[in-house]
Amino acid sequence: MSRKQIVAALVLLPFIVFAFMLLLSGSRDVPGAFLGGGPFISGELYTGPEPDWSFLIDRETVEMQLLEPPRSRVVWVAVHEGKPYVVSGFMGGLLGSFWKHWPEQALRDGRAILRVDGRHYERQLVRITSGRAVMEGVSAELNRKYGFGEADSIEAGDTWLFELALR
Repeated sequence: MSRKQIVAALVLLPFIVFAFMLLLSGSRDVPGAFLGGGPFISGELYTGPEPDWSFLIDRETVEMQLLEPPRSRVVWVAVHEGKPYVVSGFMGGLLGSFWKHWPEQALRDGRAILRVDGRHYERQLVRITSGRAVMEGVSAELNRKYGFGEADSIEAGDTWLFELALR
């Protein structure tokens, strides 16, 4: 092998590995932090009354799957006034439009499943675009948990806020 071939192989190898990981990610039941997964297979459907979501207050992430398309991902979660919320940052720029597809998909069909400790919770993603008190409350919780969160970013559309409403 020539020196040029070795350099070319070393340059191309990360791209090939990343493409392979992308192909495999859609078939996995467990989503990764940066690459999503496929539809949930494991776990049981929760059928009781609306849960007390306080068990999510100190949980860093949850797994969430949209029904259409049936893909799962790991998301940050906040609980405000007893309701669960998820956010998607970087929505106002090129990075968000390239990397984040689930928020747009949720606008088309907001049916989702939240999976926590092997339990599935059927939810409806409802985007919050107004209501300063809710935005500030969720932002305060995001700041407490993750060290970031600004209601202004939600109002400006740079961060999209979704309530995980009862379906």
